[in-house]
Amino acid sequence: MHALLTLWVGWIRDWGYPGVILLMAMESSIFPVPSEVVVPPAAYLTTQGQMSFWGVVLAGTFGSWLGAAVTYGVSRALGRLIVARWGKWFFVSEEKLARAERWLARYEAGGIFFARLLPVVRHLISIPAGLVRMKFGMFSLMTVIGSFIWCAILAWYGERVITSEMLESPEGMIRAMKAQSLWLIAFVAFIGVLYFVVMRLTDPARKQAAKG
Repeated sequence: MHALLTLWVGWIRDWGYPGVILLMAMESSIFPVPSEVVVPPAAYLTTQGQMSFWGVVLAGTFGSWLGAAVTYGVSRALGRLIVARWGKWFFVSEEKLARAERWLARYEAGGIFFARLLPVVRHLISIPAGLVRMKFGMFSLMTVIGSFIWCAILAWYGERVITSEMLESPEGMIRAMKAQSLWLIAFVAFIGVLYFVVMRLTDPARKQAAKG
């Protein structure tokens, strides 16, 4: 974990805001780059005077929109048949696509907003939005608002939890994690609850039971 943390911080330090934009664009597309390992390290650099808090949030928001917009456009152009057939080669399984489609069908435009705050559907929701040809203006608005809130939450968390002691050595990281244990446990629990909610709301069996 120490090696990964120093690697992530090093990437953001070397690449700056363009790096945040690129990685968050990948996170909002079909590439498995968790936003949780992009924004918090960038927020740590704000405490070192190397970046600004709102600069990180805005760069993350723009990157999220950029990746989502590209995915939306590609999906709209290709259609569901091609996406479903070839998506598995880009970590988009039929089950994941179906869950994102159920989410969008249930919550429509509001689902785009809430999807930006949730695991599983966050990086996939652009695909069904493109497939059903949702109005791009509404799609973009919901994506920007949701992404801004999520990036602000992650930046706030990273600014308070990641410390220089975590980067000094594995032992220092352990000491710092013990000192920040309540924050870390709360964050993991928060993500876990969000994941559980998404799994429940997009469960096909639950949908069939509701119809019955």
